[in-house]
Amino acid sequence: MTSLQEKLQQTASYIQEKGVNEIEFGLILGSGLGELADEIEDAVKIAYSDIPYFPISTVEGHAGQLVYGTLAGRKVLAMQGRFHFYEGYPMESVTYPVRVMAALGIHSLIVTNAAGGVNKNFEPGNLMLINDHINFTGTNPLIGPNDNEMGPRFPDMSHAYTIEYQDVARAAAKKVGLNLREGVYMGFSGPTYETPAEIHMARTMGADAVGMSTVAEVIVAVHSGLKVLGVSCITNLAAGMQANLNHAEVVETTERVKEDFKFLVKETLQEL
Repeated sequence: MTSLQEKLQQTASYIQEKGVNEIEFGLILGSGLGELADEIEDAVKIAYSDIPYFPISTVEGHAGQLVYGTLAGRKVLAMQGRFHFYEGYPMESVTYPVRVMAALGIHSLIVTNAAGGVNKNFEPGNLMLINDHINFTGTNPLIGPNDNEMGPRFPDMSHAYTIEYQDVARAAAKKVGLNLREGVYMGFSGPTYETPAEIHMARTMGADAVGMSTVAEVIVAVHSGLKVLGVSCITNLAAGMQANLNHAEVVETTERVKEDFKFLVKETLQEL
């Protein structure tokens, strides 16, 4: 059976053969937020379906390709669409792209998502700087044998979201007059939206937003020694805070606030 290290070597070699090299930042673009990748200059695009051992995104709003090039003066490799545990992929597959980015030499990961607002002061369309997370997915991507060459058996998650990067994002938001919220992201497995009772629990536990991604990717990023910046687009108020929930609203809201989102990420990238 092919080991994870062997798979990563084959995947990384394939991507490098396509002209991808000297990457600084990895970007994971969530539901409806993939348009940022369209602004990458001198772009090299690689469909997930062509990449050895890569899963394929099945969710609306996820284009399903890697985009490499220059954004805000930085060399980036962007995921235009991510993979989710609820799609039926094991955690190793969900987080495989983060492993690949680390193998390709990135030093930092910017992870974004569409999230439901739990904090009663939030409104749909707000952007939230993630300063911490709660793993409520019921599993962990590091369960199983640990490869010490990839990272430690027991990673310290005290500062999973790099404090210095948060400072830069706050300054970037202030510079452009953006009301950047911040708080704790709580990751559920999905694919159902949470019940009102679960949202009450999440708020009681200290969550400001909920979603079905990000947590596993950040755990693997920390395990891999990467710096991390996280941004949520609050696309709706969570269950019990509005009449009903649907994915169409998620995509519609990200479409409405995409310019603020793109500007924040680019301005932050430029300063990092």
